[in-house]
Amino acid sequence: MERVFNFNPGPAALPLEVLEQVQKELLNCQNTGMSILEMSHRDPVYEKINKEAQQDIKDLLGLNDDWCVLFMGGGATLQFSMVPMNYLASGKVGAYIDTGNFSDKAIKEAKKEGRVEVIFSSKADKYNRVPTMAEIQLPDNAAYLYITGNNTIEGTEFHEYPDTGDVPLIADLSSDILSKPIPTEKFSLIYAGAQKNIGPAGVVVIIARKDFVKGREKTLPVIMNYETHLDKESLYNTPPVFAVYIVGLVAKWLKKQGGLAAMQERN
Repeated sequence: MERVFNFNPGPAALPLEVLEQVQKELLNCQNTGMSILEMSHRDPVYEKINKEAQQDIKDLLGLNDDWCVLFMGGGATLQFSMVPMNYLASGKVGAYIDTGNFSDKAIKEAKKEGRVEVIFSSKADKYNRVPTMAEIQLPDNAAYLYITGNNTIEGTEFHEYPDTGDVPLIADLSSDILSKPIPTEKFSLIYAGAQKNIGPAGVVVIIARKDFVKGREKTLPVIMNYETHLDKESLYNTPPVFAVYIVGLVAKWLKKQGGLAAMQERN
């Protein structure tokens, strides 16, 4: 069979080796006698899959135990709302950089939750660029700075990330996550819909500092509170089990290829 590489929107190409492993294990996952599609998320086998996927992503990014990796449903679109719900406190302003269709959508959702200031936008020029670091000026009362790392529709990408000091930097890295090393020390929270780069549709990966996740407002809906997912290790409700399983296989495959520096060179 001739392989076709899909670069269209939505689910994209996965490593053939990973797909072949999924095929091999589909009816009998890790000798359990059942498919991963049938398995309880409380089963010890799935709990191991979940933990290993989290740890492998941390290993790829060089993260220690100060960081967490969380798996949730809702895709990146849910994060447009969850970020301001969790972090846009009263009296503060969400600082946003508008560089494409997805950052524009995030801004619209954030405005439903509180005050937003767009500190840079290339919308008038049809999103032809991202800002230089000198153009990024944070407001005094910024709750966070939000960026979209790679703008797939427009084809622009941050090749350098801003230094925000004490202001948390939050990023949607859906379309370039795990394709290259990133300076995680600059970020407080990163999220990525898996389907563009590291898995199938249905799961979003959250990579965050634990101290940034803890202490969320208890009046938030429980499922919209990042701390809920940290406390329950992404198992508070039924997670997208099959998608997490494949993300875990891709993470192991990336480690076998030599990690993110090797992937950057290949890319």
